[in-house]
Amino acid sequence: MTTTRAPAKGRLFEPSLLIGIVVVALLLVLSLFVGVYDIFGNDDGGEMFAITRIPRTIALVLAGAAMAMCGLVMQLLTQNRFVEPTTTGTTEWAGLGLLTVMILFPGASIMAKMGGAVTAAFIGTMIFFLFLRRVSLKASLTVPIVGIMLGAVVGAFSTFLALQTDMLQSLGIWFAGSFTSVLRGQYELLWIVAIVGALVFLIADRFTVAGLGEEIATNVGLNYNQIMLIGTGLIAIATGVVTVVVGNLPFLGLIVPNVVSMFRGDDLRSNLPWVALLGIAIVTICDLIGRTIIMPFEVPVSLILGVVGAVVFVALLLKQRRNA
Repeated sequence: MTTTRAPAKGRLFEPSLLIGIVVVALLLVLSLFVGVYDIFGNDDGGEMFAITRIPRTIALVLAGAAMAMCGLVMQLLTQNRFVEPTTTGTTEWAGLGLLTVMILFPGASIMAKMGGAVTAAFIGTMIFFLFLRRVSLKASLTVPIVGIMLGAVVGAFSTFLALQTDMLQSLGIWFAGSFTSVLRGQYELLWIVAIVGALVFLIADRFTVAGLGEEIATNVGLNYNQIMLIGTGLIAIATGVVTVVVGNLPFLGLIVPNVVSMFRGDDLRSNLPWVALLGIAIVTICDLIGRTIIMPFEVPVSLILGVVGAVVFVALLLKQRRNA
């Protein structure tokens, strides 16, 4: 098991955070004005700006912050720096729930789809956590490998169902992880993850204590199982909503918390603003690259995130091996 460092108390708001906010704000402004459609040279440019550019930028903020924070919470609860929703099978479970609702109820509303994705993500994450509590091998690499294997099994089952019901193309679109289809009237459910982020902030200290282990958490009077259940529920809600609206954002929850922890330690409350900002920045940069690299076409942000995340994942493994 990877030990978690003692929480390093840090100030929540500091001058360097303001610099980070300004940098991220500039990236978001750039996102508003980058695209194939000429919003200045067309009569309906203002309307298109409101319909597409503003919702897309808001979606970048909400999805990036939510998935980065989910990764941080999951790493604390499992005491492992290599886990996040895409290395524990949570995303695959959310996709299975979404697919199941679509098969059983073809005309289901987006709320029903979200409910199916959240429920399946919660069940899958609980199965993963329960499995970890029953196995003796909890080395840092064992945990994500188990999660990836479970996710692969769930993903294979989803593919089989999609093949049998002629929904393979829809499944591929859902997991593409792209902001191309984010429009006004189709992204508003993402505001739910803002509530999730607020709840994570409110109970951040409890998550930090739970990250020290069940024995320590129990000794200081914390209901460990309750915090695990709450954490799992928040992770499932955020992952399910993002999966339904945007798709898969691989490795984001792995990259961001590890980078922040390298510089600031493991105090969840003081790290949360930095984790949210860095998550937004990485998603926005990847989205800008996807929009411009083969313009007028777009590359899914999940593809770019997957490449970047794989490189960071390997770098973290090598770093741990050197420190072993």
